Amino acid sequence: MATSLAEPKRKISADEAREVAEAAREQEWAAPSFVRDLFLGKLRMDLIHPYPEQNPAEIARAKPFLDSLERFLRERVDSDRIDREGEIPEEVIDGLRQLGAFGIKIPREYGGLGLSQLSYMKAIELVSSIDGSLTALLSAHQSIGVPQPLKMFGSEAQKKKYFPRLAKGAISAFALTEHGVGSDPAAMETTAIPSADGDGWILNGEKLWCTNGTKAELLVVMARTPSKMVGGKEKKQITAFIVETEWPGVEVIHRCHFMGLKALYNGVIRFSNVRVPKENVLWGEGKGLKLALITLNTGRLTLPISSVAAGKRCLEIARRWAAERVQWGRPIGQHDAIAQKLGRMAANTLAMEAVAELCGAMAERGGYDIRLEAAIAKLYNSEAGWRIIDDTVQIRGGRGYETADSLRARGEAPVPVERIMRDFRINLIFEGSSEIMHLFIAREAVDKHLQVAGDVVLPGKTTKERLAGLARSAAFYGWWYPSRWIGWGFWPRYSEFGRLARHVRFVERSARRLARGVFHSMVRFGPKLELRQSVLFRLVDVAAELFAMAATCARAQALRARDPAAGARAVRLADVFCRQARRRVRAEFSGLRRNEDVPTYKLAQEILAGEHRWLERDIVELSD
Repeated sequence: MATSLAEPKRKISADEAREVAEAAREQEWAAPSFVRDLFLGKLRMDLIHPYPEQNPAEIARAKPFLDSLERFLRERVDSDRIDREGEIPEEVIDGLRQLGAFGIKIPREYGGLGLSQLSYMKAIELVSSIDGSLTALLSAHQSIGVPQPLKMFGSEAQKKKYFPRLAKGAISAFALTEHGVGSDPAAMETTAIPSADGDGWILNGEKLWCTNGTKAELLVVMARTPSKMVGGKEKKQITAFIVETEWPGVEVIHRCHFMGLKALYNGVIRFSNVRVPKENVLWGEGKGLKLALITLNTGRLTLPISSVAAGKRCLEIARRWAAERVQWGRPIGQHDAIAQKLGRMAANTLAMEAVAELCGAMAERGGYDIRLEAAIAKLYNSEAGWRIIDDTVQIRGGRGYETADSLRARGEAPVPVERIMRDFRINLIFEGSSEIMHLFIAREAVDKHLQVAGDVVLPGKTTKERLAGLARSAAFYGWWYPSRWIGWGFWPRYSEFGRLARHVRFVERSARRLARGVFHSMVRFGPKLELRQSVLFRLVDVAAELFAMAATCARAQALRARDPAAGARAVRLADVFCRQARRRVRAEFSGLRRNEDVPTYKLAQEILAGEHRWLERDIVELSD
């Protein structure tokens, strides 16, 4: 039995990192995925149209809680004070506990509210419209902290032990990132080795940026456990543990402070010979990374809906200001420069809501594989939300840059646009940065092609494997590739969408073009495609726009069916959004062939080599 995993820090090779990441992937597609089919050139509107509606009984059951939460946020939360002091008052945290806000999705038999994913997202939307630090507290606890993986993978004994504590408000956190480990878990240095008596594990290491870590009673900790030999080859093991912060050896050594989210309880956690009972292994030894990825499929949906809340709040702020602020004899909203921003903001807010709620409904209903949908929702909404906030600051001008406290002190309305911008920026980094989301989505996008032609394009294959791969590829692509050119994406198809039908037809045609683009890129670059991230990013951005267009059209159609008058307004918004999205899609397709990627990359390498340090002259040099 292994007794130690201690070893000097070493550089992890690309092959090792890839091997660990691939082992953690969900290998099979057992359920349909709308976005995966987009990448393969198929528009499956039947998966999202009619747009899935929330169960009326669930809406009624969630309403008392949501009403109480809204009243609590309005009457008892002072977000400017939280931002100023960098602390969430204990009476606010206790009030949330009394409401049951820490156990929204925990089943009722364990003391939770037992509400659905969509009801949880409605609660997060309410909280996000008021305060980002509160959103982080509640979502890190429930989306990636102990409750979600415990619900999905915990044993009955684990659920009985921990769910009641969590439902009552025992705060939890997720500990994965380390000083040298962000999105490359192969380099993880936190270790857990079997104890001498065989009844537990001895945990050692240090975790960075553990949100809620400085307040948490319970943690999900990812640690490297002894490797196993599979087929004569070493297979690295990463295991998830439930750890109680009161146990000896668990220590918060630093609370981190950030640009925004001033009351974020984020810190560095050290584990020194922490004894973890063997019954606190979540799911099973070596399944930690897969657990994290599957948990995040649903957990990531918090950020898309909080982005919707930011979009709605900013739209409200910008609308009011553009109507009351008069320049050159008329409200600034009547000037074209501001009117264009307002129109984009409203259209994109509708699209963000369509994407977020569609993914939530898919998760709630079941029967979908939403790994790609959730990743795109996180990527798309966080970036669209940031653009909306940026436009809001511009529309408010100097008042957008001024703090709410300063505005209040001189007698103006304390509109917190500056705080909203600071608090929101982390959403493009939290739970997978935009760049990592692009890479994750791109890997899944080419999965079918790797299954078919991997033996042809990947290095390290034998001649026999390559010949078999060629035969397999010829059989598949002989029918698949021509079919990506042939299809009817014109009138009268999708005519049930009325005014929006032409946009749905555009999505259908573009999906086939996207599939061809993925294939052409694989043929053009072969195994080096993974290094051409700018190409992959364009393909992913096309898919994200197409998903957003389809979701927005489906949602507008559902709103029109429910209420023709309100639905007509939604259709106008959806039409403007799709017009803008089509332009972006065309630009991304054009960029696949006409771009400056190679000279820009070469320039970057020159910069790294110090060849352009002359550009840094005449400034005060940073100290080491």
